[in-house]
Amino acid sequence: MRSVKLSELKKNLDEFLDEVRQGEELVIRDRNRPIAKIIPLFPSADEDAEEARLEAAGILRRRKKPLPDSFFSMPGPNVPLEKAVAAVMAERDED
Repeated sequence: MRSVKLSELKKNLDEFLDEVRQGEELVIRDRNRPIAKIIPLFPSADEDAEEARLEAAGILRRRKKPLPDSFFSMPGPNVPLEKAVAAVMAERDED
């Protein structure tokens, strides 16, 4: 476990977060008093970092078991492309 000053964390946040992604735990100090601890969300290094980030943000939910074969023979949604794109853009708050 590593201890870091709040001012150092602010200046080099990306570097410290890379360390956390690699499994390092950080204790944040403000005026030499511990105020917070940053720990890796997923200790396993073999998980895809992007999926882990999306899951932590509540954007993605990983499936618990494989999809049944019947899933792939089901008909797809009948949504016009323009509506699908508009829905995605609205979700992203893009114009």
